[in-house]
Amino acid sequence: MAAIGRPLTRAQAGRFQAAADLLRAGRAGSAVDIAQALVREAPMAADAHQLLGMCLADTGDPDAAEAAFRRALELAPGSPVVALNFANWLQRIGSAKQALDVLMGASETVRVRVDQGLIALKLGQHADARNAFERAIQLQADLPTAWHGLGSALRAQGALEEAEVAFRKVTMLSPEHALGWINLGGVLRLLGRIDEALAALRHAERLGHAGPELHDAINGVLTDAARPAEALAGARRLVAAHPEFAQGYDTLANLLWEHGAELAPGEDPLHVLRMAAQAQPDNRELQLKFLRMLLAAHRAREALSRIERMRNPMGGDPILTWFAADALDALGETTQASNLYASVHLRLGKSAEFLNAYARHCFRAGRPDQARACAEQVLRLDPINQEAWGHMGIAWRLAGDPREDWLCDYERLIGYVEVAPPPGHADLPSFLSALQGRLEALHLARHEPVNQSVRNGTQTAGYLFGRDDVVLRAAQDVLRAAVEDWLAGLPDDPAHPFLSRKRSSVRIVGAWSVRLKSAGRHSNHFHNEGWMSSAFYVALPASVRDEGSNVSHAGWIQFGQPLEELGLDLPPRRMIRPKTGHLALFPSYMWHGTVPFDDPDPRLTVAFDMQPQG
Repeated sequence: MAAIGRPLTRAQAGRFQAAADLLRAGRAGSAVDIAQALVREAPMAADAHQLLGMCLADTGDPDAAEAAFRRALELAPGSPVVALNFANWLQRIGSAKQALDVLMGASETVRVRVDQGLIALKLGQHADARNAFERAIQLQADLPTAWHGLGSALRAQGALEEAEVAFRKVTMLSPEHALGWINLGGVLRLLGRIDEALAALRHAERLGHAGPELHDAINGVLTDAARPAEALAGARRLVAAHPEFAQGYDTLANLLWEHGAELAPGEDPLHVLRMAAQAQPDNRELQLKFLRMLLAAHRAREALSRIERMRNPMGGDPILTWFAADALDALGETTQASNLYASVHLRLGKSAEFLNAYARHCFRAGRPDQARACAEQVLRLDPINQEAWGHMGIAWRLAGDPREDWLCDYERLIGYVEVAPPPGHADLPSFLSALQGRLEALHLARHEPVNQSVRNGTQTAGYLFGRDDVVLRAAQDVLRAAVEDWLAGLPDDPAHPFLSRKRSSVRIVGAWSVRLKSAGRHSNHFHNEGWMSSAFYVALPASVRDEGSNVSHAGWIQFGQPLEELGLDLPPRRMIRPKTGHLALFPSYMWHGTVPFDDPDPRLTVAFDMQPQG
């Protein structure tokens, strides 16, 4: 530790070093006596107060430690040495926000900016993290840590192309940086560049990185690459090698849910997760994943039974109480569910996920005012939370409040446009035929995902666009052009949660295809990851194309009818008959679903979520 503030004498500096050595050796009790003597002898020396703060931190006196560190900063304002040591201790005791404040007041060095960026990332302050890492790179352009942090911040902001550049810089500066290769693979996967993603992750594996997270990511990319048999085998190996790794069981259960009918006929998709949860009662993450899976699979009674058998289920753990409320709600035990939701409302009142679940219950329980209060609470925490805006629309509709029309405006805010064929295709039918062939090859699952809106159909894995496929790239280009043409005609409204965010361009943040079979449909839902969402019709069965569907509405898309499980007798506000080659566009918070159809031919669509760009 270099001298700062008023310097110590040579003799004092020697004792300072002796105390620092004792501290590094884990003998803080002996070091603190020296530090206290130095503070008495040299009360204006910041080094002495800093040393005392470090000793007191290790001897378990946090109030006195903080006072010593702050006195050191008073004596040496902006000192990066004091600030870094102080911030490091604050992080250790769980005071990351205070640590960030300390570093923001420090003089600028590469280490200060890197640590500032890492703490900002931890706190979810991604713009601040990005700024800190960019400044660190300006100070030292060849620092892999700074480039890695910048890539993480950019990825969190959705700037995936820029994040790719940053992670590639990491791997160039430090070819043995396994985590850099892993995160590069993760970004490439999100960009839909599946082969490149798999290559990056395999490279990390060859570097000797053996963590279960890496192998789980590889299994996910294999699923995206339409290689579910390899992914399933990899998931089985992973849980055998790392039985404590909860995410591995979740991946395995979901693979069995969607592909088990073909790859593991007769196997209960939840069996391996159930057995692991029973064998590891203290693995909290595993228990929660199993409970979430049971609830998503509509096995509420089993979920409730399991919660009731767990130790102190209704007292110490508010998450378990919440899940018990969800299970009781699904079983129709409304009063008991209400009591449990209310009992943990204060403890979980900063969780948007819980508040949205509570709002859904309140709608089911006939308490729309309380549901609206929950939604308002979410929007104070997260003003662009799409589910909360969807709940606000329902509450306003039930109250006869004209703000429902302001929010949803089903005529103006729902676009329905024909898409032009891309260059190289003679007409729209020939393009749609080529696109249908590409999509059909990706629909390998035999069952819909457990936690999506699809009923009696399948959904492609991973990000649809970005793959090395000329037809999919052409589809992305013409769809984006159609979106931007439609956006140009929308009005501005700075107070509106959708229109206020409108820009001239969009960033696609998720894309997939859905193939519905006979009697298939989408349950009414919203898209929480988007700002604007879509449905592009690639192929439709005759029963949907036929004029007779004007009466039955078979296969039509509908808007404004809430989730069926809310038990609200509200009809759709608008319905549209799909036409091949046409694209429906709408705010992501708008409730939408489809009417079932009866036809042997499938209903094939591409859907994608967008965020404003520019």
